[in-house]
Amino acid sequence: MNRLPLDPSLAPPGTRSFRDAGGIPADRWRADQDGETLVPTHCCFCGVQCGMYLRVDRGGKVFGVEPRNHDINRMRLCPKGINAYQQVNHPDRLTAPLLRRSRDEPFREASWEEALDFTAAAIRRVQAAHGNDAFGLLGGASLFSEKTYLVGKFARVALKTRHVDYNGRLCMVSAAGANKLAFGIDRAANPFSDILLTDCLLIAGSNVGECFPVMTQYVWGARDRGATLIVVDPRETAVARTADIHVALKPGTDSAFFNALLHVVVKEDLVDEAYVAAHTTGWAEVRDKAAEYPPERAAEICGVPAAQIVEVARTFARAPRAMAWHARGIEHHSQGVENCLSVINLCVATGNLGRPGAGYGTITGQGNGQGGREHGQKADLLPGGRSIMNAEHRRQICEIWGIEESELPPAGTSMMEMVHQMRRQEIRGLIGICNNPFVSLPNYKVVKEGYDALDFHAQFDFFLSETAANAHVVFPVTTWAEDEGVMANAEARVVKHNKAQEPPAGVRTDTWVICQLAQRLGAGDKFAFAGSREVFDELRVASAGTVNDYYGITYERLEETGGIAWPCPSTDHPGTPRLFEDGRTWHPDGRIHMQVVEWHAPMDPYDDEHPLSLTTGRTVAHFLSGNQTRRLGALVEQTPRPWVEVHPSHGFRNGEPVRVVTRRASEVFPALVTEAIRPDTVFIPYHWPVPTAANALTIDALDPRSKIPEYKVCACRIEPGDRVAEVPAPPTAPGHLAYPAAEASRTDPLPPTSPQGRGTAERG
Repeated sequence: MNRLPLDPSLAPPGTRSFRDAGGIPADRWRADQDGETLVPTHCCFCGVQCGMYLRVDRGGKVFGVEPRNHDINRMRLCPKGINAYQQVNHPDRLTAPLLRRSRDEPFREASWEEALDFTAAAIRRVQAAHGNDAFGLLGGASLFSEKTYLVGKFARVALKTRHVDYNGRLCMVSAAGANKLAFGIDRAANPFSDILLTDCLLIAGSNVGECFPVMTQYVWGARDRGATLIVVDPRETAVARTADIHVALKPGTDSAFFNALLHVVVKEDLVDEAYVAAHTTGWAEVRDKAAEYPPERAAEICGVPAAQIVEVARTFARAPRAMAWHARGIEHHSQGVENCLSVINLCVATGNLGRPGAGYGTITGQGNGQGGREHGQKADLLPGGRSIMNAEHRRQICEIWGIEESELPPAGTSMMEMVHQMRRQEIRGLIGICNNPFVSLPNYKVVKEGYDALDFHAQFDFFLSETAANAHVVFPVTTWAEDEGVMANAEARVVKHNKAQEPPAGVRTDTWVICQLAQRLGAGDKFAFAGSREVFDELRVASAGTVNDYYGITYERLEETGGIAWPCPSTDHPGTPRLFEDGRTWHPDGRIHMQVVEWHAPMDPYDDEHPLSLTTGRTVAHFLSGNQTRRLGALVEQTPRPWVEVHPSHGFRNGEPVRVVTRRASEVFPALVTEAIRPDTVFIPYHWPVPTAANALTIDALDPRSKIPEYKVCACRIEPGDRVAEVPAPPTAPGHLAYPAAEASRTDPLPPTSPQGRGTAERG
């Protein structure tokens, strides 16, 4: 039998003999059914990007999935990954363009020529009457990087508008802003594998067990080796339940907590003074600000014991190797950038950067949450992470694109700001690609008003989302399994997705649609791409020499290696899985620019009418706006509807209707009564539309630097409701019926059995 060679230091105690005996199956499986093909690819969902094989029958149709022994996931898939293949040949798939000239009319199926011509004419009409910037474009971070590159180029070259942004604005931009300020580069500093080598792992604001389930293997692998696990989260999540220390702080108080940790580190002489002196700027100012946050003050702000703050600081700082990872829980705030900077300050002050098992990471939510912001669809960025405000960066891109510098628009506004511009009719036309703002943006009433005010709206999607159902034109496009392209996962590892089947008749790739529209707008010569490979070749050239250098990455190398971390400047370069090993950052002076952080209260104030904190998040069975997962029977059966988690002290029984009231709206959910949440906090998952939409309740306050919405905290009250609101069926195209399995489950009035911790009520 072939044995899998292992480095003993990377195997949990007692497991090496099991693994060497064949405990992990060999990679490169071959189908054992006659006529079946296994196509190696990656999951379409979260930023872990698990390897998988899609099973393809002799007729060329995807009909199943097998886990893949890729080193990211080692044969593991989560419930979403296991069911993802069901999207591909789903009965709800859009298979023809939908068109209507007015929202008062029903959709009808149209030819591609009619839909494309109608859209191009609408663009010209809006821009002729109101200027180029009256038309906007919103992309998505679940698109392949080739397509995100095209989104940014199409907006600036074909539409000639400054208004382009993407739904990663709702995800990673606070982390991106902090990373650029501190390090001059926007990505995680360490690969996942470094988690296995750490002595202390701190996870802040990330429900890893549900949002990134396969990443849990790294967390528990570290624990198997003796690492201390610290989880900072208002809820006792599945991973928090296994932690050595769970800090159940009040939502919106993260930077006060991390400033207090730094205060203790300084006071107890736990600072790595040599590292700070050799590699940083701004330390004196950061240290002085931390002095204003003694544990006693932070304990009052955060609602946790001062002794626990001291314990966490000592545990992290005394560990030979410590790591901190965070996600949306500390980023979805009006002080999201500052929260991230406060974590960076702790890692830097203790010398935990640039070493195996010592560092800092940001966990991307969407599959291409990392790559989706690197190559130009973000309002202020050009390909390669270049700044659109930088004259030299503009010159470089204009030369590659073959346009005059005067033709390149300036920076635009963020996704939520664009919605307000729609309401004011400053933006009067919009194309949306790979997004569903009617569910994913905060303050639904404002979002609906903004979209309703548009003179023209088109969406690209493979299912009819709630947002697409409000459009004038809907273009039916491919799923991830019907095209090829790359994504960058949470480690900044670029991985290759492979095409497994031909799309249904009538369906086209996003690339083809963009190029066809560009041709009709007079920019066809700049978009003469036959497919993803040609786009990727241009992307590589456009990124060469930048911080986000992809030039040395090729499709062939990705197939051979299983993924390459950027920057990768040449085809003989191995990539850069770990940053800062030489002690230098990407700032011109090579130093870490530490930043002063001051805590401020959330934007939605508490009062007698709204005394509680509402926080939102994901659940293991669903993804983002749910447009994909709310149609898959097994996932809907597992989690058919949203609920509100409430502490037993509020007196509700499990399943009773609870009305949640904020300053924007009120909705009724079934109670999930659990001791695993703070008494002053309630939680609602956000994957569903009105009248069961968490984001009808959330506030659209923005971080002033990243422009990310403050999803994770707003003031609310709870009271008995009359009856639980029924979950709406997902929209379907004319002539289609709702998927029966999903239809049966979504009317269930009770909350699902929760995977959360102690005291969770079971369904009767």
